[in-house]
Amino acid sequence: ILLILPMAKAQTVEKAFKSEYFYILVIDGPRYSETYGDSSCTQIPNLCKQLKPQGTFFENFSNNGKTLTVPGHTAIMTGVYQKISNIGAGLPKNPSLFQYYLKQRRKPSHDAQIIASKGKLNVLADSKNKTWQKETKPTSFCGPKGDVLRYGPDSETIKMVKDTVSSQHPPHLLLVNLLGVDTWGHGNNWNKYLENIRLTDRYALDLWNTIQSNPILKDKTTLFITNDHGRHLDGIKEGFKEHGDGCEGCRHISLLVLGPDIPKNQTLKNAAEMIDIPSTIAHMMHLDFPTGKGRFLSELFDNLENNK
Repeated sequence: ILLILPMAKAQTVEKAFKSEYFYILVIDGPRYSETYGDSSCTQIPNLCKQLKPQGTFFENFSNNGKTLTVPGHTAIMTGVYQKISNIGAGLPKNPSLFQYYLKQRRKPSHDAQIIASKGKLNVLADSKNKTWQKETKPTSFCGPKGDVLRYGPDSETIKMVKDTVSSQHPPHLLLVNLLGVDTWGHGNNWNKYLENIRLTDRYALDLWNTIQSNPILKDKTTLFITNDHGRHLDGIKEGFKEHGDGCEGCRHISLLVLGPDIPKNQTLKNAAEMIDIPSTIAHMMHLDFPTGKGRFLSELFDNLENNK
């Protein structure tokens, strides 16, 4: 008698992660050469010396789509590169990871939030896909006092972020945009550009410490710290003042991941890209994310056992 046994459950059960909350901090528009590309980490001492040893860093991380603010953030949210207006005049073609989460878990809109210094990023809260449009929209607070037509100071944005993260009911998903670096780059003010890199470096540490100080989030939160694009290298077009093409300066960005499931003091050299962020979060949350084109960054966890 031939006995055919069903496949063992262990082969079909996905890994259980400790993280329940997933936050993405997007520092808008620094060049890699002024951040991690500087071995002395002059402008980002907190990211390099305090946060990086606590997590995993991807040194070969890229924006492989349009290297502009709205297209970059759209890729991070939807897992798809697309041509989209950079002035906030159109919606993403595909639903975001935040929309999938709200719909599949049947959660209220405030459980997935977008808080951005740039008002035009309000478009990330919806999709032009008719099945998703105006349905399961995350809460969005973009621009000064929520004015989607304007840009607000990062100091106000980070204050609202900290208040949100410190609350008794913090969102399970959060995207944050800080604009200062990009704004002063476009202003062709080198000193202010560097000053704002240093400011966002402090804001990143402040956000992580705020997460750790909330017992609801401590040891249950993964934080992705990344960029939407870089800037032209010196000698290319207008240099650091602009961005938007496929040059190395515009494409090469950074990703630092911190959290209870993430190996500490790990640097990965393999190529990864911004559309991998939502796909990785979806995998860790056990969400269906069929429209996302990125991959699960499984290499994050390859050395986890040896890292404990």
